[in-house]
Amino acid sequence: MTNEKSAVTTIPAERLDQIAHRFAELEARMASGQLEGDEFVQASRDYAELEPVAKLALGVRDMRGEIAGLEEMLADPEMKDMAAEELADIRARLPEAERQLAIAMLPRDSADAKPAMLEIRAGTGGDEAALFAGDLFRMYERFAAEQGWKVEPVSMSASEVGGFKEIVANVTGTGVFAKLKFESGVHRVQRVPETESGGRIHTSAATVAVLPEPDEVDVQIDPTELKIDTYRASGAGGQHVNTTDSAIRITHLPTNTVVTCQDGRSQHKNREKAMQVLRARLYEQQREEAQGAEAEARKAMVGSGDRSERIRTYNYPQGRVTDHRIGLTLQKLPQIIAGPGLGELVDALIAEDEAKRLAAMDG
Repeated sequence: MTNEKSAVTTIPAERLDQIAHRFAELEARMASGQLEGDEFVQASRDYAELEPVAKLALGVRDMRGEIAGLEEMLADPEMKDMAAEELADIRARLPEAERQLAIAMLPRDSADAKPAMLEIRAGTGGDEAALFAGDLFRMYERFAAEQGWKVEPVSMSASEVGGFKEIVANVTGTGVFAKLKFESGVHRVQRVPETESGGRIHTSAATVAVLPEPDEVDVQIDPTELKIDTYRASGAGGQHVNTTDSAIRITHLPTNTVVTCQDGRSQHKNREKAMQVLRARLYEQQREEAQGAEAEARKAMVGSGDRSERIRTYNYPQGRVTDHRIGLTLQKLPQIIAGPGLGELVDALIAEDEAKRLAAMDG
């Protein structure tokens, strides 16, 4: 792993002054009482984004000022010892304060604050892959609960043995996409399936995709470009068999993106959920096109977000989880798969991404 506490280029004093000046301007505008409607909403958003940066910048500027004052005090024989002690303390703390400020100043992904669409699909491994897909969904569900997020399944195809062939869920809350965006890719499991009588370890896989969920204004969909089909939902039998054509299949003709939803008893609800998934997929396509134009910048990120990239292995016999992108192995598989332990992996991925982007900024 990259050293996440690596040194960063000292931020020029002029840049600190610019941040302080911009923040003071925003404070004055917000206090003026003259902003209304969209202007007030935009100013509030800018203020909320800049406030933590401005506080860190003020802290760095104050520490630099203290250092300059203490260096002058070194010339006074009576104050020299006390000044030297304080100077050593502030000089030791300043690099971390500057690193935190540099991280806060890094360009933010505009989608970080958005809710997310979580898609999990069973891959190679048959029934065992479907069971693993179910384990992954429950892991994210419990992690989300710990974060205070809400998880609402949008569409699912259950496996006869348990787990899911596919499940799509909406995850809402604060900073959802920012924390989950590095989960996209192929997750591999190595364990002895319950159906394996010989005790042999099998390797199976499931694919995870985390898509930022756009607002309706982010993605404009022309209704004339949609082909909408209704059909009878297939269920597990018994009382769940649907006797009406409530299942929905929507095809976005320009991109040939197909979305289906058959879980709700209401055709209207299924259509609403299918449109929700369609918007997320089209928004992700737009983001990928935009990021393709910034390929060099994306090289600094942890992983490519490519769903075909194998990112993590869950080895049950040895109780370990390895994230291949950052070379991190944790002997905490039970805690991670239970949900709460996933936070350590998520934090490590975010820290690694920040470190790489800082290094790219310095270089």
